[in-house]
Amino acid sequence: MLSTCSTSRAAISVASNSLSKTLISSNFITNPRNLSSFSRQSLHFLTLKCYSSKNFDSNSRKMALNFSPRASAQQLKNPGELIDSVETFIFDCDGVIWKGDKLIDGVPETLDLLREKGKRLIFVTNNSTKSRKQYGKKFETLGLSVTEEEIFASSFAAAAYLKSIDFPKDKKVYVIGEEGILKELELAGFQYLGGPEDGTKKIELKPGYLMEHDESVGAVVVGFDRFFNYYKVQYGTLCIRENPGCLFIATNRDAVTHLTDAQEWAGGGSMVGALCGSTQREPLVVGKPSTFMMDYVAKEFGISKSQICMVGDRLDTDILFGQNGGCKTLLVLSGVTSLETLQSPNNSIQPDFYTNKISDFLSLKAASV
Repeated sequence: MLSTCSTSRAAISVASNSLSKTLISSNFITNPRNLSSFSRQSLHFLTLKCYSSKNFDSNSRKMALNFSPRASAQQLKNPGELIDSVETFIFDCDGVIWKGDKLIDGVPETLDLLREKGKRLIFVTNNSTKSRKQYGKKFETLGLSVTEEEIFASSFAAAAYLKSIDFPKDKKVYVIGEEGILKELELAGFQYLGGPEDGTKKIELKPGYLMEHDESVGAVVVGFDRFFNYYKVQYGTLCIRENPGCLFIATNRDAVTHLTDAQEWAGGGSMVGALCGSTQREPLVVGKPSTFMMDYVAKEFGISKSQICMVGDRLDTDILFGQNGGCKTLLVLSGVTSLETLQSPNNSIQPDFYTNKISDFLSLKAASV
């Protein structure tokens, strides 16, 4: 249905009221994977149509406004001015702080500089393979002093979301993902099944075979999963399609990730995509660019979003996450996004600033010496 929405501006105009409901309910507008089918003009037109819909809530209106055409990103030439203009820096991790298990040059000194200036630092990652506690150990291993309270992973976001909606404690969560999600669900007091142990299970396809599933599963959470297999796809599909009211939650839809610093690897979006195909449903995404984590962080620390700068290496997750939350945004070119991609006429997501890596902040310290 969504693919037909991009056929022409005329078609969008005729069906604007029904499309508004469909696009809002499926998070189409906030899903950057769908932007390629629209010209910027058509997207702006559709945004205005949806914005005027009586079904558009206030939060969605704010997010829609962020899709108005933006000026091209400015190269960061005065880091001191940006630092002084905000109270909090939210950093993505993979591609900004590290690549795989290798720290990016200049990160420790940069974080020290910002802390010396009294800035609050928060680290947000879409990688759900670890819990907050496990990420704390990774920071420590890399020689960085970061507290668990400063870390927000999408594994934690999944559990936090279920708590926020009072997910029934007598219901179970089926997990297509790794240990990080299991640990966060356990800490939140939720029953779960699946995870890595289902990675060894196989289905014996024979005449008349019927795969059974737990009818008490009320949510399926899908994240990055190195043990992904057909058993998990089928089990998750049965829960979503056959259990009344079963939620379909994705920790993120990242196309690629950095499992090593040598190349890009297929990301969590590939696992989520398999379930989208089999269920014909779109998930609720709790990681970036959804504003759930931004709202949670702002409330947790009492931060005004206008006083936050989001720093990341991805346009369609990090930068959109910051823009959707009403924050300043800084793109670093040390990860996924290249300068060529940023400046491409096909790219409609423009951060406020861009720079090579976060250690470019150190030029401020050098200038003061």
